[in-house]
Formats: sequence, C-alpha cells, structure tokens
Amino acid sequence: MMGGMVWGALAGLGQTAIAPSGQAPTGAPTATAARPAPSVEQQLATLQKRMLDWAQLGYYRERNAALAPPAAGEQRVVFFGDSITEMWGRTWNTSFPGKPYVNRGISGQTSPQMVLRFHQDVVDLHPKVVLILAGTNDIAEKTGPMTAEATLDDFRAMLEMARANGIKMVVGSIPPSDDFYWNKGLEPAPKIKALNQKLEAWCKSEGVVWVDYYTPLADEKGAMKAGLSQDGVHPTPAGFAIMTPLAEAGIRTAMTTTPAR
Repeated sequence: MMGGMVWGALAGLGQTAIAPSGQAPTGAPTATAARPAPSVEQQLATLQKRMLDWAQLGYYRERNAALAPPAAGEQRVVFFGDSITEMWGRTWNTSFPGKPYVNRGISGQTSPQMVLRFHQDVVDLHPKVVLILAGTNDIAEKTGPMTAEATLDDFRAMLEMARANGIKMVVGSIPPSDDFYWNKGLEPAPKIKALNQKLEAWCKSEGVVWVDYYTPLADEKGAMKAGLSQDGVHPTPAGFAIMTPLAEAGIRTAMTTTPAR
C-alpha cells in the first residue's frame, strides 16, 4: 500500500537524466525502453530530495557561481525551461556554435518551480534576453493539477522580474504531444493547443516575442510528426534542428525591437 502511495506521488518525477548544459545528456527516454518501477526506498529518497529543494535551487548553483559575468558587449541569452530545454544541450555546440547562450533547463519542472528559481538562474546571470519554454509539465500535472490561468500567472511573474531587471523576454510555444509516457490518459493534445493560444495572445498583449515551435512539429492529431520525437514529448536532433532557427529569429527580434519595459 505504501509503495503504491509513494509511486503515485512520484509519478513522472525526474524521468529523464540530463547532463550539465553543453554536455550530452545520458539516460534519455526512448519510446520503447523498459522502465522498471523504482523500489519504495528509491521513491522515498526522490520524494525527500524534492521536498527539501522543491524548486531545485541547488541544481545550477555551482555552475552559476563558476560562470563569469558577461563580457563587455556580450549578448548573453538564457534558455530557461524543463527537460526539452535541458536536452537541447545534446546539440548545443552544433545548434549555437560560439554563441553566448546559457542553458538553464531542468527536467520535469513546472512553471511554478521556474518562478522560484528565476532570479537565481536568470536574473543573476545578467542576460540580455531570456527564452522561456514551459507548460508541458504543467499539463502533465507534475506538481499537481494546474489551470491555464495559473500557468499564465507564472509567466506574468517571470515577465515582471525580467522587466524589473532590464531583461527582454521571448516565449516559445509548447511542443506537441498526444500522450505523456509517464502519465498516460491525460489527452494533452487539445490542452497544449489551447494553452499555446492563450500564451500567444498574452505575449501579443504584453509585447513579448512569441516563437511558434508547435506548428512545424505537430501532425494533424496534435502529436509530434514522425521522426521528430524520441518518446512523443522530447524532440530528436531533427526536431531541435527545426526549433533552433526559430529560437534564433525570436532572439534577434527581441534584441533589436523589443523594449524591456
């Protein structure tokens, strides 16, 4: 009974093992890989760790301390998000060669967790632009049920912090998915589409740059197109190759035309 309760509380937590930014992640999920249920002891250890540092403020603390301040004239950009952002690190050197871009994605994170670490993992790094990709795990209920309005509130909070510190903000649409392998049956496809519509409308109302990853990645059912995802959620290198120029275009727009008001 206890094992079932703990497993229910932990469903989907930390399902993807990711390496530090700029290194190839290990243990990434695949569509067919067997995932044995963790032991009760492992579940309890994971739950205890999450409770002690719910927002995972310690995850990038040492790397942030080791990161030098931006050089004069450096156009630093922080990519801020969940596992999709963090797994972009697999192609970081080929996607953004020589660019002063910093990856601060954490696997499994929801937007409320990102709000709590925004100052530490974005503001304190002094970027010119932050590119945010979040919402998949909100819909997946990783930290409990979320409404679209609650997600929007978290984006509002991050925008307020960004503007207060002269940082321009870019928001990327949530990539498509028709099922979550760690929490099946939620039917996320229409929820992702609806939340993207709300996020896009909000970005337009606030003068925030919107980057549409969804359209080129989605099939007619709202799932990832064949060959663009390894597990129905996380992009393959081919998927990231589609996202990369879109992100670059959004960053250029923010750098040149959008005030950090």
